[in-house]
Amino acid sequence: MSTETPRTSPESTSGPAPEERQTDPADRRRWLALAIVMTAAFMDLVDVTIVNIAIPSMRADLGASTSAIQWITAGYALAFAAGLITGGRLGDIFGRRRLFLIGIAGFTAASLLCGLAANPSMLVTSRLLQGAMAALMVPQVLAIIHVTFPPHERGKVFGMFGAIVGLGAVSGPMLGALLTEWNLFGLEWRPIFLINLPVGIAGVILGRKFISESKAPQALRLDLVGVVLATLAMVMLIYPLTQGRENDWPLWGFVCMGAVPLVIAAFIAYEKHKAAKDGSPLVELSLFKVKSFAAGIAVQLTFGIATGIFFFVWTLMMQLGLGWSALRSGLTGIPFSISVSLAAGISVQKLVPRFGRKVLQTGALTMAAGLLLYIWESQHYGMEISSWQMAPPLIVLGIGMGLIVAPLTDTVLSEVPREHAGSASGLINTTNQMGNALGLGLTSVVFFGMIDDEMVFGAPYVEAFRYAMWWVAGVLAVIFAVMFALPRKHDAAGAGHEAEAGFAAEPTPSKVPAA
Repeated sequence: MSTETPRTSPESTSGPAPEERQTDPADRRRWLALAIVMTAAFMDLVDVTIVNIAIPSMRADLGASTSAIQWITAGYALAFAAGLITGGRLGDIFGRRRLFLIGIAGFTAASLLCGLAANPSMLVTSRLLQGAMAALMVPQVLAIIHVTFPPHERGKVFGMFGAIVGLGAVSGPMLGALLTEWNLFGLEWRPIFLINLPVGIAGVILGRKFISESKAPQALRLDLVGVVLATLAMVMLIYPLTQGRENDWPLWGFVCMGAVPLVIAAFIAYEKHKAAKDGSPLVELSLFKVKSFAAGIAVQLTFGIATGIFFFVWTLMMQLGLGWSALRSGLTGIPFSISVSLAAGISVQKLVPRFGRKVLQTGALTMAAGLLLYIWESQHYGMEISSWQMAPPLIVLGIGMGLIVAPLTDTVLSEVPREHAGSASGLINTTNQMGNALGLGLTSVVFFGMIDDEMVFGAPYVEAFRYAMWWVAGVLAVIFAVMFALPRKHDAAGAGHEAEAGFAAEPTPSKVPAA
């Protein structure tokens, strides 16, 4: 396979710049390369969605505390968010094939450590490593696709990629439920991680053989100081939120959270200095002068908070509150997953071109309506609520979420200058992961804060779920209001920034959420 031409934008962060590559149509290795990177993306997405359903089993087996089970999911999202932009840039500099292989090998090794975890601390540490390795692996997927396929084939390839993302989102929770319920070899929840081993090993072996190397000749330099400051701000906010309740909300936690604005101010000042010095900041601050983009980042962050809270407490409510098995909980979420997928397809193809941002705002209101219906049903039926009674609010929730997740990234990017599409796309994906981590941290306040004794299962967990849903509904009201700053409509050319630059939405659960 031939190498790419040196026509590269310096804005690549989560994927390649809008460069062209002359690919030999007779070289069928590119389809094998596609299968390998798509399998890796599928593995990452399933790993994210598979974990929530198994958390009660992990908690019982390891005797994990409340903060530990929060860190099992929040730690992954935090490490992923912290390394996502840098992971893409490392691929541009040192080679996307090389970083992909390092990432998938590290992800596989971390999965083994997760499966062998003997205590909560080892599991949390392994999940942090998994998130960091995913941050190296995932940004290379779309980059490799872009430089491997000629322009006339990319539409079909990205369509296939979208289908894989959707399949991973839908199948993850069910796969997690089945593996947990089957208790293979007496391993209980551990197979949800160990299943990655054969897939990851095959990916490394085949990737070395069939994926060709590519680099961006004019790639930017690394901004390690920016990474440290951004990560420090996230940790100083999320760590006290997650640990505070168990430590009776100590003074140091409030000091850390209060100092976050100072760290953010230092980050902004350094990014301005970095931009003036060598033009390679971690975050292109000029993007925030675009009103619709700044509003879109706020929507992504708050939407990540809402989904982070919902999926976590929903799982705990069904299994620890109602006493349902992992399998029944997974099956209960099927109507939701189907509704998200159907609404997402309709919103992009039919609704957004005609109604613009009103579709996203309708999605926020529809989600809020689904939550209110869920709260009413939970109060009305109490502990006797059944899976089929949950179906109506879950379908409404899924429709609302589908109206938001599919068109949101294109809408946010529609007024961003083409030369900054890469930086913008990477920042959107990073912000969404940050929102997820923050939402998971907030469950200490909006969910566990309502439970006097976390080891007393049953009704207290159901009541805490209802309380948390009011908070999520409030966040959706904020999202609805902020959406007024998004463009009323965006044309196909504007929406095509990502496609032309080879970018697509990060395959994460917040993008195509699942039960």
